[in-house]
Amino acid sequence: MNNKIKLAVAGAVLSAASVANAGIIIPAGDWTIDINGNVNAFYNMTDADKAKGGRTIDGGLASLEDGDGEDTIHGINTGLLPSWLGFTGTTRQNDVDVSFTISFQPNGSDNAGTGDVKTPLNRQAFVTFGDKSWGTVKLGKDLGIFAGQAILNDMTLLGVGGGAGVSGASTTLGGIGTGYIYPAWKGQIAYTTPNMNGFQATIAVTNPNQGAFGDAIAVSAAGVTSATELYQDRLGIEGQLMYSWTGDVAGKVWASGASYDVNIDASGTGSTDATTSADTDSYTASAFDIGASITSGNLGLTAYYYDGDGAGTTIMGANGVDLQGSAGAYKAKKRDSDGGYVQLTYVIPTGTKLGLAYGVSNLDKASGETDAASTGSTAYLLDKNERWTVGAYHPLTKHLNLVAEYNKIESEAHKANTDYESDTFSLGAILFF
Repeated sequence: MNNKIKLAVAGAVLSAASVANAGIIIPAGDWTIDINGNVNAFYNMTDADKAKGGRTIDGGLASLEDGDGEDTIHGINTGLLPSWLGFTGTTRQNDVDVSFTISFQPNGSDNAGTGDVKTPLNRQAFVTFGDKSWGTVKLGKDLGIFAGQAILNDMTLLGVGGGAGVSGASTTLGGIGTGYIYPAWKGQIAYTTPNMNGFQATIAVTNPNQGAFGDAIAVSAAGVTSATELYQDRLGIEGQLMYSWTGDVAGKVWASGASYDVNIDASGTGSTDATTSADTDSYTASAFDIGASITSGNLGLTAYYYDGDGAGTTIMGANGVDLQGSAGAYKAKKRDSDGGYVQLTYVIPTGTKLGLAYGVSNLDKASGETDAASTGSTAYLLDKNERWTVGAYHPLTKHLNLVAEYNKIESEAHKANTDYESDTFSLGAILFF
């Protein structure tokens, strides 16, 4: 399997739910080709709350009744991990290990009448080169470094987690937004040190994904127009330190961080190109995390915490600031955010891994900010998203795992008496090859 699938297998739940240790291996001259991936699908039934007096929560993840007023939502979707087809080639030339990975992720469901409208995902296209004596360089698109271990150690990686109340979605959310910020898939140039008795470090610059901060995100000032844009002013910087060990009690501990400079184009010109308009303010969005994942016999424990300044919640930068002032003269007031999750798993004699997890993501108001997401709005600013997950992951065969999950998502606004919850029951299977 390619690097990220291997980490998902080893770090999340798959230590007990048996899967293949490699994909389909094909020798090809100087190269070894590994064709790998997974196919998964889940039936999800979500009991959603009705909107109270038309009030919604900006950034809330609990599902609400659909447009037809139905509070029971059914769907057949892929889970947090999309169905995946990856191609990895490896070779050693001139005393350098060289590899490439290209993958794409077809959708398991589609709400269109024909069922074939949704665009597949393309999450990986990168090359690596290096040697165990001096480390590895990666260039291309892959999973982000900050919060990467949070998602790879989330047991819902084999299942559904949050976000199942949308039929036909490409993926669900797992614990994204209810315990950690999505690491996303980013163009990057990264260097990882050699393994030094269990210790490794990674440092990277990442592509300044404009959409991560977007148009008029998280603004509460009057007069906000579609021309208000928040965009990254430089390459992102991400890094990670990790120490892992083996033995009767095995595990790893890690810490990672990220920093992005963000400019605010609030000229009110209506231009879709932020770089052509005057910037009115700028700020630095930053975040760090720390986590540990430990196994002893059949017992597993994962604990994770993150803290952000202007980093927002769910997706890096989303709801990260409040823009105060007037059109063309906005000033960014950063919001603090934090959260984390704890996860306990145990493998019973049948080989089934049982898991219990709790996660929460909190978002504070900025100085001088009101409860509403914008002036006069009935969309109130998120205070926190919470998740409870109970899961069972059973290895039916070496490659195929049956999954049953229950997920409760609760979203609460800063505005009093504005909260929602949704309950999702999921049944499905995930096949690795």
